[in-house]
This record gives sequence, C-alpha cells and structure tokens, in this order.
Amino acid sequence: MPEPQPGARPADGNSPDQPDPPGQPETSDQPESSDQSEGAATAETPTPRWSGSAPVPPPLPRRPAWGESAEPTPTPPVPVGPPEHQTPVDPWAGVDTGGWDLPSAELPPLPPTLSYPRPPDTRQWSGPPPAPPAGPAYPAPPPVSPAHPAPPPIGPAQPPPSRPMPPPAPVKVPKQRRSKRSAPPAGPPPGWQAPKGYVPVRRRRRWPWLLLLTLACCCGCPAYYGFPISAQYPARAALPDQIEDLSLRRDDRSTQTARELEGEVRKEHWLAEDTFAGVYSTSGGKRVTVFGGTGFRLTPESDAEAELSRLTDRYALATPESVDTGVRGRYERCAVGQADGGDVVVCTSVDHGSIATGVFTRLSVADSADLLATLRAQIVQPERG
Repeated sequence: MPEPQPGARPADGNSPDQPDPPGQPETSDQPESSDQSEGAATAETPTPRWSGSAPVPPPLPRRPAWGESAEPTPTPPVPVGPPEHQTPVDPWAGVDTGGWDLPSAELPPLPPTLSYPRPPDTRQWSGPPPAPPAGPAYPAPPPVSPAHPAPPPIGPAQPPPSRPMPPPAPVKVPKQRRSKRSAPPAGPPPGWQAPKGYVPVRRRRRWPWLLLLTLACCCGCPAYYGFPISAQYPARAALPDQIEDLSLRRDDRSTQTARELEGEVRKEHWLAEDTFAGVYSTSGGKRVTVFGGTGFRLTPESDAEAELSRLTDRYALATPESVDTGVRGRYERCAVGQADGGDVVVCTSVDHGSIATGVFTRLSVADSADLLATLRAQIVQPERG
C-alpha cells in the first residue's frame, strides 16, 4: 500500500492530523435519497482550512478575434425529418364544415362563357402571278434550260429587296438671339377675381426719372446759367455819331465832360476792359449823357444797385425803381434826381458783359428806360452775337 504524501489531503476532505469534530455522526454506507443529494449540493461547502491548492477563478470572457462578429453564433436549427416520416395533421379537425354546399345569394350567377369566333378559311396558294408581257424596249428573257429546271417556289413571290434610303440630313435651326428684356408676366387665370379690399400695386420704374434728373443737373444747370454769360461776354463798345434823333456833341465842353466821366468809370470799375462816355442832344433841346464800360461781371444785379448808390450824392437821387428789361441776365434800375437846377432821370443797365448809365432831361422814368435800352443796343455789341 503506498504511503501518504506530506500535505496530501484525504479523500474525505479532512486534514490527516485533524481529528473529527465532536458530535459529527458517522457516515453510513447507505445511499441517500435524491432530495438529500440535491440539498447537499446546493449547500455552501466550507472552505478547507488546510488545502493543497488555491481556488481557481472562473475564466474571463474570450475577446473576439479580428474580423469575428461580436454577436453570438446562432444555434443551428434542428434538422427536421422528411414529411413522410411525420404524423399528418388535419387542418380542419374540429371545424363544422356542413354548411359549405349552401348556395350563395349575395353574388349573381356568372354569365355563360362566350366561345371564340371561328377564323376565316384561308385560300390555297395557286402559284406565282403570271409575268407581264415584255414590251419592245425590254427583250424577253432567254428560256430556261430543261437540264436545270427551276425549283418551284415554296411561298408567295417576294418583292426584290429595296435599297435602304439614306437618313435625312439634319435641318440646321438658326440660332435665335435672346432678348435682354424678360418676358411679360403671365396674366391671371380666366375667371380669377381679386379678394375684397385688394389693391394692386404697380411697380414704377424710377431709373428714367433719375437719369433725367442727373442730365438736368449736369447739363441743364450749367447751360441755364452759362448761356447768358456766353451771349453777353465778351463785348466791345463804340459811340456812333447818330442814334435815331440824337446827335453826338463834339464841342469842348461836351468833350471835357465825356473825359471826366470816362475817368470816373475807369477808377470805379478797375476791371473794365474798355470804357466809353459821350453827350447826345436833340434839336428840341433834350440832352442825354451816357457813360459805362465793358468787362466780365459775375453779379450784374448787385453792380446795378452799387452804381446808383455811387451816383446818389451827385444827383440827389430818390428811391430807385426796378425796370424789367426782358433779357435774362440783364438788370436795370432808375431813379429821379436833380442836376443844374432841373429834374433828371438816372438809369443804369448792367449785364454779364457791360455796364451803361444814362442821365436824361425832360423825360419820364419809362421813356428814359426805353431810350437807355436803345442807346446801349447801338453802343455795346457782343462779339459772339
């Protein structure tokens, strides 16, 4: 009999040197019942105090290999035997099938089935049609040799194959020029009515008005203000000897007076390009003294008022009156005064190219203004007129 190894555990699970615990009943050799065996299996087995090996933990779940599905592999189905080895099952077992032969009153009976029409009888083929008689332009074909008779035709005569027609040439459609203007919007459908209170809003094109306003500002304003300047400047002045019934006086006193007036004009209007002065008289005793100069003037209205203000002390002028000249860019002022113990009328007319002042005796303000317009039309001549 082999000797027990040191540290070995007996088959009953107890240590060899440990005595049996007191009070433990002796094991009997009789087999226990199945209930007792199952209860002993489920009961917790005490861990031995002295053991030759440690308890083994349960294995970890295996990690899936590369390319292996993480889902578990389904269990293959249980093979079923052939149907002839299975027990037959009646699907109508236990079902009352006694009322299946009752007539149905819901659906009408089906109409009788119509027979197909009989196809028409086909005519038996009687051979190819006879050849047309040959004309004088086409000679008759040579007879067929009896050694090689032509085989009888099997089917009806077929027409000779026709030459395939060439495909028609594609028609070149001319390119249509696209219009830049978009198509007009489609109108409302027929019978359409606007809802109550609807007011159609028409979109107005503002670019023509904007273009016209731009042209008016860029071209109209300079033309409006620049035309009088270009028509009145530059100008030249010359005293004619006779103006209607007025004659230029050339005596010493008149010549001296004209020189003094011309010097005053040159002194007061130092930007003047040319100056003039003269004394005219009529056979009836009327006397007219006229003087002035030419040159560019930007503000003719202010220059006319300044000229009458300069002559107010010399001629004791009253309040000046404005006279309408009828010429755009020309302004005229007249006032009544005193000279050599008699009444005189002093009028001045200024435009963008010249200034002319006249002293009239024995005339009214209206007649003096008309006579000054006549004098300056003869003395001052625009170079571009």
